[in-house]
Amino acid sequence: MISVFVYGTLLVGESNHYVVEPYLLSVKSGAVRGSLYQVGDYPALALPAEPDDERTVIGEWLEVTEEGLRAMDILEDYYGPGQTNEYERVWIRDRNGLHEGWVYMWTDVSGLTEITSGSWKAR
Repeated sequence: MISVFVYGTLLVGESNHYVVEPYLLSVKSGAVRGSLYQVGDYPALALPAEPDDERTVIGEWLEVTEEGLRAMDILEDYYGPGQTNEYERVWIRDRNGLHEGWVYMWTDVSGLTEITSGSWKAR
């Protein structure tokens, strides 16, 4: 079982949820420290640059099989550490400290518009 924090089109009810649904074991609400940005029809999460940055991104913790993580890697154009990836996959902890797992993050948000609500569904 693998935990992944999702915050955009992989959320339950969103356009790419079908990619992970066959491999889904459980879903729990969550929130992580970071900022959310608009990248066309999908969002990007950026981790806080400063330790005192308290912005929050709202999403869900998905428990998936290894096949589910591979399916998400393909969707997110993640090829592995040190490769040319659209998103990087990094380990993160929930704001409440009860969950931790992978998240896909964007490394350069310059020029992107921030979704100040921190919620893709509330944008």
